[in-house]
Amino acid sequence: MADGGTFSGFHGATGSGAPEMPPLGRPPAPPRTDDPASQEPRLSDPLPFQPRSGEPVLDQVAGAPAAEPVLGPTGRPLPDLPEPRPLTTHGNARVIAMCNQKGGVGKTTTTINLGAALAEYGRKVLLVDFDPQGSLSVGLGLYPHEMELTVYNLLMQRDVTLEEVVVPSGVEGMDLLPSNIDLSAAEVQLVHEVAREQTLGRVLRPALADYDVVLIDCQPSLGLLTVNALTAAHGVIVPLECEYFALRGVALLKNTIDKVTERLNPGLEIDGVLGTMFDGRTLHGREVMERLVQAWGDQVFHTVIRRTVKFSDSTVAGEPITSYATASNGAEAYRQLAREVLARCLDG
Repeated sequence: MADGGTFSGFHGATGSGAPEMPPLGRPPAPPRTDDPASQEPRLSDPLPFQPRSGEPVLDQVAGAPAAEPVLGPTGRPLPDLPEPRPLTTHGNARVIAMCNQKGGVGKTTTTINLGAALAEYGRKVLLVDFDPQGSLSVGLGLYPHEMELTVYNLLMQRDVTLEEVVVPSGVEGMDLLPSNIDLSAAEVQLVHEVAREQTLGRVLRPALADYDVVLIDCQPSLGLLTVNALTAAHGVIVPLECEYFALRGVALLKNTIDKVTERLNPGLEIDGVLGTMFDGRTLHGREVMERLVQAWGDQVFHTVIRRTVKFSDSTVAGEPITSYATASNGAEAYRQLAREVLARCLDG
């Protein structure tokens, strides 16, 4: 305010400018007449209700807010996933390949923790480490280089049986078919075999009668071992990091799956695409998730695996996150994924 009570923006005006401001409130209504059609509304008359944008609309019958669907991280309404029904018998296993040619997208982490969550729900699970790096075996606290028999021996030696190679995983209801660097030689040796793409399916056939689910952790490539896994599988789960470069490579994987379905395994289905390492706080993560849903539609799981250090800690401890940090958000996410997998392709 300038000296002498003058506002700097209104030169020459002093004191209050209230007389020049519009009056507050509604002007008085004109006199009423006997004609109802010409009557103006009185100030005491109730105003018509018009809900504001974004305001919940009341149910006209019950007077309660109408229920609106809860949207999940994929931007779609979350489904009501029932508690899995208990099983009295085991067998007729569904074989699911965990496949993506890009490394570091969460294939091994998902195989371990989804398998453990399914075992918690009473399913008998067999994990197949089909990566020469042996990450699945290491993630369960085993030392692959010290094992005498692995999946390589099962593939290449006719006298080795499945029961000789399968080992306990440390989780009740879940077994492991281990692997080590020897498996890298199988890709070269299988080239000369008859029906080489069907070798894994042949050796896994005896397990189908004893287990409910067989999860195959594939190597990060689209070579002969991955083609073997796709040929042996009934379904494919594609873990996909919510990052741009991971999204670009999925088209090549889809092309490989289509070729295997057309030429080797007509019954192969895509059970779902799983968003992993998701960070909803970043615009990039949300944009990638939106693109993912646009490209794959309902094949994208409603469950999304978010980033957490607990996954790394549980890997170092050599056990699933469902037992290492049983109350963590990561453990609950894989339990939700297990319920969704059961509802979508196992119990349905």
